[in-house]
Amino acid sequence: MDETVRIILIIIVSVSIFGLLLFVFVKNYMKRKIEYYLEVKNKKNIKED
Repeated sequence: MDETVRIILIIIVSVSIFGLLLFVFVKNYMKRKIEYYLEVKNKKNIKED
């Protein structure tokens, strides 16, 4: 029983760490993309004025 619980806990912790790293990566990627497109849009608006 102890071995099974230990394996389950290792799996849960591993998946949690992987999910957290993936979340941070995707969040930073999306933030950079949004900032880039807002910058492009603002440049277009300045040129049109």
